[in-house]
Amino acid sequence: MKKILIFIFCLFAYNANALEKKTNFDQELFNKAQSDGKVVIVSSWIKYCSSCASQMKILNKAKKEFDNIEYFTFDVTNKKISNLLNVQYQTTLLIFKDNKEVYRSIGEISKNAIYKAIKSSI
Repeated sequence: MKKILIFIFCLFAYNANALEKKTNFDQELFNKAQSDGKVVIVSSWIKYCSSCASQMKILNKAKKEFDNIEYFTFDVTNKKISNLLNVQYQTTLLIFKDNKEVYRSIGEISKNAIYKAIKSSI
């Protein structure tokens, strides 16, 4: 019985983490941020993806620590956005500067690597 309760607790905890993910990508805001000279970071996610959640936590923290950054997220199953950005996998990280893509990675969840990519783009 104890194992069943632990399993149920873990399942709910995992689902709660997945529910925190939201698409905030908007084409007009994306274009405006680029025209305003901001470094634009975009990450893709999918429901129940733990590496996506890890990457998003790092990026949410980075948004507060770095100036002049705009951060967008989207569900990779949204084909309109996926096709626009040529993204096929969850946990894809894109960085744009001066209306050009300057960085792309898939599955990167190392804070040091993500911060290094952001710093090199500023």
